[in-house]
Amino acid sequence: MQAARRLDLKLGFACNNRCLFCAQGEKRTECVARPPEQLLAELRAARPDARGLVLTGGEPTLYKKLVPLVQAASRLGYSSIQLQTNGRMLAYPEVLAALVAAGVTEISPSVHGPTAEVHDALTQAPGSFGETTRGIANAVAAGLQVITNSVITRHNLALLGEMVELLASLGVRAAQLAFVHPVGTALERFDDVVPRLSDVVEPLGRAREVAQRRGVRLCTEAIPLCFLRGMEELAVEAHIPLTTVSDLGGRLDYSEWRVERGKAHGPPCDGCAARERCEGPWREYPDHRGWDEMVPLCT
Repeated sequence: MQAARRLDLKLGFACNNRCLFCAQGEKRTECVARPPEQLLAELRAARPDARGLVLTGGEPTLYKKLVPLVQAASRLGYSSIQLQTNGRMLAYPEVLAALVAAGVTEISPSVHGPTAEVHDALTQAPGSFGETTRGIANAVAAGLQVITNSVITRHNLALLGEMVELLASLGVRAAQLAFVHPVGTALERFDDVVPRLSDVVEPLGRAREVAQRRGVRLCTEAIPLCFLRGMEELAVEAHIPLTTVSDLGGRLDYSEWRVERGKAHGPPCDGCAARERCEGPWREYPDHRGWDEMVPLCT
């Protein structure tokens, strides 16, 4: 029996943050919001194969028709409705209450630093840290499943352990640390934003220790297994649901794209024992840094 797919629906690209590493780049100038009728058509078309739904953007909480869209998805039978958000609007209890009543079941908020100084510098939005952390606390208190996402950059690399400690203190029980995808704004600012993969190992080990001590289920995304020696269980790739993305250019089989075009394997991967279960780095990384850091795992 084929696994059910998940639909990743981009609502538009307006955002109240302007992150230094934004993968969407300047799409906000191309499309602030997609037409509601177009999004409804996408929900209906995907439903035969998809049970799960992810609403994202841009910042989906800025979408004016978000609540009716969630209600429509719930009526169509989507059993899991996740909101990928910077979490700022969830600081307002009435916003969160309306989304929960409409049918949102999961929240995936983004935290990019353990302090306002670090987080707000990355989001380029003063005050965003306070709103995001209040939004997370509100979502936890509402009993929603909360799975945070934090993008690993040069600016927060040394603070991964502190970031997991913060999340645990907010009641978060599942957290992802995702290596920055060097596209969009992150590609434009590559040298300033993208750390070396080899420099991730030590701070990630500290984050793992904090997660184990605090009862947080930690995972990583886009970190090749040769940098997760002894921590291979953190790699999330084998557990990512089959996903179809609905974007400005139409629909994309993200699961296939991620493996065949998004990530890459190079010469060191040919003799690696983990070759078949490791997707490799985002392909833009070795385009800029080469393959010298990657050391094959032995059999």
